[in-house]
Amino acid sequence: MAGSPWDPDQYDLFAAEREQPFWDLAGLLEPKPGASLVDLGCGDGRLTVSLHERIGAGHTLGVDSSPEMLARADSVARVGVTFAAGDIATWVGSDVDVVFSNAALQWVGEHREVLGRWRKSLAPGGQLAVQVPGNWDHASHLVLTELARERLGGDAPPDPVAVNVLKPEEYSKLLYELGFKRQLVRMQVYTHILADTESLVEWMKGTSMNRVKRLLEPDDYQEFVESYKARILKRLGYERPFFYPFKRILIWGSLS
Repeated sequence: MAGSPWDPDQYDLFAAEREQPFWDLAGLLEPKPGASLVDLGCGDGRLTVSLHERIGAGHTLGVDSSPEMLARADSVARVGVTFAAGDIATWVGSDVDVVFSNAALQWVGEHREVLGRWRKSLAPGGQLAVQVPGNWDHASHLVLTELARERLGGDAPPDPVAVNVLKPEEYSKLLYELGFKRQLVRMQVYTHILADTESLVEWMKGTSMNRVKRLLEPDDYQEFVESYKARILKRLGYERPFFYPFKRILIWGSLS
């Protein structure tokens, strides 16, 4: 069985596309110079550092569970920005001004309980900003789930987005229940123009396919990828360029 499946280079093949929702989410934050910031699911840390500088944070902590990502993050650490290994599902802080999490919460369940812990970690007047994908019903994800069930049977991991992510209105009600006096929750469709349909395979290898990669030996995984490519091309046809609409939920709340 393979070890950690995360490959920073594979993930960054579509860095520009993946950064769009990050900065849209960051744009919802209200300025608070000198703030304490925690980035949960910080990945390679590059955007964490940029966010630290953009909002003028006093200290920023990036948390991630991937050793490969954290190795990259350590190389960009600087005064005021540190990184640590941790599980965002159980993380709890204290007197944090901003809890930020981009495209990470979908990997864990029980969002009501997790967001409740994050809210308790905030200082008075603190802000919460979270982005989760909602594209589980696109062929890119449906084909992956189908093929995983065929190859792995009962051991096939479900699509975490389909299982874990709530509806936008449920996040809105949750923010209200957690005491956020102001909030914004929106579903946004990001339009990505990929080189061709086959590029969709490389996109999925950087994120969603990792749940299968961790369960297979390298040769078996390579065969799985080829089968996925064949089925995607059969389902969607070959297009050059390929239009890929991607739904995401942006969530922001302030305690003041």
